[in-house]
Amino acid sequence: MTPALLESLPPFHPDVRLQPPSIERWRRGTGTDVEFVHVLASGRPGPTAMIVALVHGNELCGAIALDGLLSRRIAPSRGRLVLAFANVEAFGRFNAMDPFASRCVDEDMNRLWDDAVLRGPRPSSDSQELRRARELAPFVDAADVLLDLHSMQEPGAPALTICGKTDKSVPLARALGQPATLLVDTGHAAGLRLIDRGGFADPASGRQAVLVECGSHWEPPSADMAIDVTLRFLRHLDMVDPAWVKPHARVPAPGRQRLVRVNEGVTAASNDFRFLISAHHLMVVPRAGTPLAEDGHRRWVTPHDDCVLVMPSRRAGQAGQTMVRLGRYED
Repeated sequence: MTPALLESLPPFHPDVRLQPPSIERWRRGTGTDVEFVHVLASGRPGPTAMIVALVHGNELCGAIALDGLLSRRIAPSRGRLVLAFANVEAFGRFNAMDPFASRCVDEDMNRLWDDAVLRGPRPSSDSQELRRARELAPFVDAADVLLDLHSMQEPGAPALTICGKTDKSVPLARALGQPATLLVDTGHAAGLRLIDRGGFADPASGRQAVLVECGSHWEPPSADMAIDVTLRFLRHLDMVDPAWVKPHARVPAPGRQRLVRVNEGVTAASNDFRFLISAHHLMVVPRAGTPLAEDGHRRWVTPHDDCVLVMPSRRAGQAGQTMVRLGRYED
């Protein structure tokens, strides 16, 4: 390539420091006709565990973790293990020069998991994400325990585990021992997440699900965390030999885990939403009443002292989008 041609190319996005894995070899499913879904049965009694990556097509860390498991020909020692690459159409459009563009094709796949959406008619019923969610739903509904791997917008953001809207999956998050911060929140006004579907959110059900935000999009630590949490998940379920896990572990365990309980989610009412402070993930605002954001005539202030800001959005305000969650540490 000539120097002149090099100079004419758009710059590589500076935040992208991960190489997207080649997952085409995993297109043909194992134990199912559904593409990019692999059902690995041990033939022995045990739970059905599911690990999901690429609910958002530009979040590479989970795909790296699943690609690694499949490349090593992972075989569960008990129960069934389901590995699913979710929004493969969006992932197939990933472009390191415009990495935010491939989050989804038509809509956010992680707002579609209510039966009223999955099984009922609606104007956007023909979206790529909804069609794929309908393909994945039978596997989700058969899972006893589920791990959903994601990453975050803010550079250098520390990882956290979202346990859902109730405390029922907090014990699972604590058993994994990684990452350091756990979250119980209020969900999203725009729709139901995968981890809040059906029995995962029902206190009377023994099913559990957690979503791990493994770190910042496209930064190597997010892939290390995704691999580490995945191995801890399998070890906790006694599906792999602990001696096999140890040499592949990537991230030292934190000294302790702390729980943030969210009491309010701030949702944009219009495209005019803007923050009034420089908000950062897990930033603690000391004083109640601190101006936080405004949206037209509405203004948000911190509702209490020591208010923890969880995952403030770096995207421009969009009506119906969760812009930040407000909580406090419980321990």
